[in-house]
Amino acid sequence: MPLMTAVQGSSAPGRAIALMMAGGMLLTINDAVMKWLTSGYPVGQLLFTRAMFSFIAIAFFVRFYGGLNSLRIHNPRLHAIRGFVVVCGTFSFVTGLQYLTLAEAISVVFAGPLFVTALAPLLIGEPVGWRRWAAVLVGFSGVMIMVRPGTEAMQWAAIFPLASALFGAVRDLVTRGATSTEHSNALLTTSTAAAAIGGLCTLPFGWSAVTLEDLGLMALSGFLMAGAYFLIIESFRFGEAGLVVPFKYFNMVFAVAFGFLLWGDLPDVWTWTGSAVLVGSGLYILHRERLRHLAPSLPSDPQGAVGPAGRPD
Repeated sequence: MPLMTAVQGSSAPGRAIALMMAGGMLLTINDAVMKWLTSGYPVGQLLFTRAMFSFIAIAFFVRFYGGLNSLRIHNPRLHAIRGFVVVCGTFSFVTGLQYLTLAEAISVVFAGPLFVTALAPLLIGEPVGWRRWAAVLVGFSGVMIMVRPGTEAMQWAAIFPLASALFGAVRDLVTRGATSTEHSNALLTTSTAAAAIGGLCTLPFGWSAVTLEDLGLMALSGFLMAGAYFLIIESFRFGEAGLVVPFKYFNMVFAVAFGFLLWGDLPDVWTWTGSAVLVGSGLYILHRERLRHLAPSLPSDPQGAVGPAGRPD
């Protein structure tokens, strides 16, 4: 029995893809800002301060998109689960930014679509056939290429963005399942509140004095984060998880550009190779997803290229 039932079909696939790409660009800019700030401030302090500024952006969304009724919570359990995984994923990713380049951290997060595929049957009841399972395994081999376990060059810090990818996959699937009853403003508000509470819990471990310039960057991060997740949540409202999630791969383009401009970082050959394997597996998953939705209108293929209606690929 799945945890939730996702909205079936993509009502506006083009719009969903555009929203995901726009949200991904804002998210990558935010990641660059956060990486800049991690050198001087604890992760928890950054999350709390960013969340406080995010509430300003959320108030704007509520005022012009939905009104106070958009904050109504219909399924508290989904909000609680989503808030928890958002906090865990954000802590993991921002911690990884302290030790990895921006492109390295984001490339490892590319494992997210693989986790989405692996968890979809359990959480939202979407069937996954052997071809997509094979693509998941190939994708994880791409992660291993980047991490290089057992070698002196092993990127031990990659465990942080990899954990973030897992938590992010759960978040994406919960978001997809929740959009049938919950407004984007409500989902964004509860997850931001969870991040604020999680960050505030680190206060006893010591926070640093904030300069005016850095406060401005934290405010920028808060606005970017709120805008990014609003767009991403909306993308799940108009498109299925299997359709929109692979378009997060465009974040790598933004990450390489910002990493080079700000720190002069360029991914090494292992990161490029592993990323290519990850992207390739993700695009194949997208291809199989499209075939699965075309299956009801196509004849059964005796070779198994396209199965009969309802058959998982």
